[in-house]
Amino acid sequence: MAEGPDFSHGAAFCDGCFVPIAEAKISVLDWGFTRSDVTYDVVHVKNGAFFRLADHLDRFERSLKAFRLVSPFDRGQMAMLAAQCVVLSGLRDAYVAMVCTRGRPRVAGSRRPADCDNTFIAYAIPWIDVIPLDVQARGAHLWVAGTPRIPAASIDPTAKNYHWGDLTKGLFEAHDAGADTAVLLDADGYVTEGPGFNIFIVRDGEVLTSDRGALEGVTRRSALDVCAAAGIRARIAPLRVEDLLNADEIFCATTAGGVMPASRVNDRILTNDRPGPISTRVRELYWALHQDPQHLTPLSFENFEQPFKDISA
Repeated sequence: MAEGPDFSHGAAFCDGCFVPIAEAKISVLDWGFTRSDVTYDVVHVKNGAFFRLADHLDRFERSLKAFRLVSPFDRGQMAMLAAQCVVLSGLRDAYVAMVCTRGRPRVAGSRRPADCDNTFIAYAIPWIDVIPLDVQARGAHLWVAGTPRIPAASIDPTAKNYHWGDLTKGLFEAHDAGADTAVLLDADGYVTEGPGFNIFIVRDGEVLTSDRGALEGVTRRSALDVCAAAGIRARIAPLRVEDLLNADEIFCATTAGGVMPASRVNDRILTNDRPGPISTRVRELYWALHQDPQHLTPLSFENFEQPFKDISA
């Protein structure tokens, strides 16, 4: 008997069917490819359960509205398709994406967005740490890039997008300097975000995160939540580059890696070149939050047709 498709490296729902991740593709004429006319969201699965799935779906719907995209599937259907990708892959720890592209124009050569049929793609692949675990253990080395963040008036940073030209240039600067990753400022010298993560600083025992030019991250929200629960002062505030360079501690936050401490920024060494105590505490509290049932959506890996586990039984 012929073996079925191998989904063990990841599964995707693309062009109306489920395929192994290596076979997922879009047309070279899709404006998502030719114009980066696309939005997406990423949620992770840990120990067989989605974490804060509803919050990610909320943000995805806001991003769709911001880019005037309409998914061909409703909220429940998108969640179901993403869950089925996870179940097909069998991955208990996964990085799961939901993507909506503008699509191909029905009229050749058209420049009218309304002439395109929007598409929906979901996929699940093995867990990703955007800052590798060994780097997190010693604390990431950050570099403040000279490349400014794309202005929010041009591309709304609170709607997830693939406009990474500035972030990629920042990464080249960081790697050329021997650092692990970059932090970008806006044109006025305020801290925004890094390539795929929010930035936090710790100053005089207080946790602060940037109030502009950055995605309103779900992990960012979780970090603020656990600080509030633990009695750690924390708030969203404007941060200048001087605040970053003079911070007591720094950490990054993202769905693909969680709370990730830093130990250096430019040539400055923080907390004896190791993750700081408050950053470490917030990291521990963040992962402990993954035990809270109110934030979990467990999956049933034995039932592709009904991948969400019935926890009411």
